[in-house]
Amino acid sequence: MFKDIEKTPNFSALEQTVIDFWKTRHIFQKSIDKDAPQGNFVFYEGPPTANGKPGVHHVISRAYKDLFLRYKTMQGYRVERKAGWDTHGLPVELEVEKRLGFTQKADIEAFGIAKFNELCKRSVFERIQDWKAMTERIGYWLDLENAYITYENQYIESCWWLMKSLWERNLLFEDYRSTWHCPRNNTSLSDHEVAQGYRDAEDPSIYPKFPVHVAQLGERGLLANELQPVYLLVWTTTPWTLPANVAIAIKSDATYGLFEAPARHGEQNQNDLYILASDLAENVFGKGNYRTLKTFTGEAIVGLRYDPILQGQVPEGEDLTQGFRVLGDDQVMIDEGTGVLHIAPAYGDLELGRKYHLPMLFSVNLLGQVYPDVKLLNAPEGEGAYTGKFFKDADRFIIQDLLQHNLLYRATTLTHPYPFNYRDNTPLINYAKKSWYIRTTAVKDQLLENNYKINWHPEYIRDGRFGDWLRNNIDWALSRERYWGAPLPIWVSEDESEHICVGSVQELEELTGRNLSTLDLHRPYIDEIIFERNGKSFKRVPYTIDVWFESGAMPYAQWHYPFENQDTLVRSFPADYICEAIDQTRGWFYSLHALATLLTDMGNADQPSGALATIAQNSPAFKNVIVLGHIVDEKGEKMSKSKGNAVDPWTVLDAQGADALRWYLYSASPPETTKRFSQSLVEDTVQDFLMTLWNTYSFLVLYANLDNPDLKQDIPVRERPEIDRWLVAKVQILIRDVTEKLDTYDPTNASRLIRNFVVNDLSNWYVRRNRRRFWKSENDWDKRAAYQTLYEAIVVVAKLMAPMAPFVSEHLYQNLVVSLFPDAPESVHLADWVQCKETFIDPVLLCDMDTLIRVIELGRAARSTAGVKVSTTVSGNLSAGSD
Repeated sequence: MFKDIEKTPNFSALEQTVIDFWKTRHIFQKSIDKDAPQGNFVFYEGPPTANGKPGVHHVISRAYKDLFLRYKTMQGYRVERKAGWDTHGLPVELEVEKRLGFTQKADIEAFGIAKFNELCKRSVFERIQDWKAMTERIGYWLDLENAYITYENQYIESCWWLMKSLWERNLLFEDYRSTWHCPRNNTSLSDHEVAQGYRDAEDPSIYPKFPVHVAQLGERGLLANELQPVYLLVWTTTPWTLPANVAIAIKSDATYGLFEAPARHGEQNQNDLYILASDLAENVFGKGNYRTLKTFTGEAIVGLRYDPILQGQVPEGEDLTQGFRVLGDDQVMIDEGTGVLHIAPAYGDLELGRKYHLPMLFSVNLLGQVYPDVKLLNAPEGEGAYTGKFFKDADRFIIQDLLQHNLLYRATTLTHPYPFNYRDNTPLINYAKKSWYIRTTAVKDQLLENNYKINWHPEYIRDGRFGDWLRNNIDWALSRERYWGAPLPIWVSEDESEHICVGSVQELEELTGRNLSTLDLHRPYIDEIIFERNGKSFKRVPYTIDVWFESGAMPYAQWHYPFENQDTLVRSFPADYICEAIDQTRGWFYSLHALATLLTDMGNADQPSGALATIAQNSPAFKNVIVLGHIVDEKGEKMSKSKGNAVDPWTVLDAQGADALRWYLYSASPPETTKRFSQSLVEDTVQDFLMTLWNTYSFLVLYANLDNPDLKQDIPVRERPEIDRWLVAKVQILIRDVTEKLDTYDPTNASRLIRNFVVNDLSNWYVRRNRRRFWKSENDWDKRAAYQTLYEAIVVVAKLMAPMAPFVSEHLYQNLVVSLFPDAPESVHLADWVQCKETFIDPVLLCDMDTLIRVIELGRAARSTAGVKVSTTVSGNLSAGSD
């Protein structure tokens, strides 16, 4: 009747058999091609980079994605699943640089951009077979044959079109701004990239002494003896920025004072005079270690001149006459430090510099190296002592010199959050330079409004992590000074008076008068495209674009929109579902959301509508998203190769199988929580759930093959014994509740419901209570009803668990359904989702059975308390207690 099965299954081998079946029968393609009365369910695949080996953290995201795609397919939706590969960007460049032994961009230039980018292209797919094998092995159905690839010309051209649409709305612009810059890679990072790299770091905490022009203090009636030096006492954690100082800011309406205190913290042999906020004097000097000579409002010292303490690099033509003066500004805080703020426009204070028309001095270059001009004011001619030192390394030498020359009151350290490049852990520099930006602040209100159209799972991400990010939105730094990436399609005239943004290859052909159909759009080939217009020569600006822009453009670029597939985009935007880890709230989730909002913005009287506003008005890029927590080891520690606690997914897949791994990931804890992971925890899932299900299934197959019951002849539920009708009711409740949980993107409770039904209701209660009905020799109505009820329950379980455990469910379906009903769908994943039959749910019967189960549980507990074995017959009442 059914194929005999092993009592102790090898789930890994079973799963490989199922994979072979899917391949031979083209089940995945059939799942896409089958009738879809519910229409399309749109899914976006977040593109991974395949130049590294996939790990367990890649399995979890793919498992959660596959679950809902299978579920929606069974519900009657068409679910296309286009794969994608993220192929550009710094991680790829860093890998190639490491192999070549390069340490800076100059090495790449000397090697040759063309050769370097070719190596990057090869590197991208070095692990592609590992990724494909892992994807197939865990049962993640994905169209890998028609994947979008971000380095292909068609994808890049769609990115160009998108940028041109922003350009035409004045949302793509160049500006001189402070941007977080990575000196190791010599490129800017976007705000959402920077946010991923903050960590606690120990930095200097110093109090530099800037000499005041004491004659001006005397003129203002603030100092009687002009022979003694007076210092503005500043506090900073970045000694390396002091050579770039051009102003000092105070709070005009706050109270400041002139104080006498030791020349250095802890010394007694000399006293100096200091100006700082009155409320902070005790914190700085210590109780009883200073004397207040005079107090005054900050306004009294606005305009006061002072001398710099270190010499910076002065750009050619820079006018220093507006520098080295005290400013009054409301943004100065007097709750920490000294209330006296050191201003270096080149390194974070650009807006203040613009506001007060300050000059710009520099201390370190874009590689983070100290300029030769940087030194003490009285230092000998020639290069300074810090020349070429990395900016963080220069701090200690600067501190030593300032202390030696009585220009530093105190030097200590503090631990505070500081941004590092999240790719390679290089400390970043807040550097003022020209970059290209997307004006996301122009649609800030719409970004927030569209956020409320998204169903976040968990919901608190909407107003928390993601909502906070949007509320603090700043313009998107788009340009990168790199090589392996989509080129920024902007050409600038030789006199820099005119810029042209190119939106397609055809447009570039029209500008050049050349056939460019075979042109590789990457550097250096695109850099060689120069054209004349109105008597001017135009050359491309030497930037690539932020790879997050590329990944955020995938809803459109994956279809080469608008150059092809216009109708396809209409039916595939926005996505119904996406899923990635929590770090993508400031990565892919944000780039998707920002670009979709910009493109579908309805505009206003001053701003034309976005390029896709006719397709979707004021729309987010996705409707539902599951945000996944991170994977840690069983002790709660982050997994890493250096710690030796990283888990190779293949060790689990080969031993316990993909279903066990997937089921553990779903059921252990909600998606958003940090998951403890070990192979032993997966083995617990095998023993607790899968083996219990298998033993129940084995019980059915064993006795059905002996008795050969006619399972095609349905026995009406109302004619079955109460115990059978109870199980039927429990099955219907299971269908209803699992469907409800999956509809609300709650796989944890859905999987737990199935587990509890199988272990508690089906195995421990129904099968145990009814074994004698299967064992008896009579093939009567009662026995047939038991077979029918158990068979139906296992088949329903197979269908309900199919999206979560696709292999075991397929095996059960093939042996129990296809073997018996040849006209049934040939795969469980082509079957319709089971529907709850409310009429079979008998509340009274369920209540009565719950009471019986509770009585038996109490009886077992009493036996245990009294020390009476379950196998021992008890006559009369059994009681336990103190009486």
